Amino acid sequence: MPNQSAALDSTFHALADSTRRAVLARLSRGTASVKELAEPFEMALPSFLQHLNVLEESGLIRSHKVGRVRTCAVNSHGLQAVESWLTGQRKLWEQRLDQLESYLLELQEQHVDETDR
Repeated sequence: MPNQSAALDSTFHALADSTRRAVLARLSRGTASVKELAEPFEMALPSFLQHLNVLEESGLIRSHKVGRVRTCAVNSHGLQAVESWLTGQRKLWEQRLDQLESYLLELQEQHVDETDR
């Protein structure tokens, strides 16, 4: 469980930054070189490369270098842990809300019964 927690922390950290989310959005349309990915951002290349390193270390993207060109792509498996965690959270909260609804309906029925007396 600690490894899974660390992976989630790393992924959420990577997703917390708007630049990194924009890079992921761009890569969801297909692979791109580092140069292509950096073009829309007004920052020095070393700063941009730090963002790519965070994304790659979190497992959200992968890259490979051919000659002098580094190309990046989305790693589809990178979001699986987050998706599983979010699905579990959704189920938990849906269950809690269903329980609350049942309780409120029960209270309402009791109130109606008391007013009928």
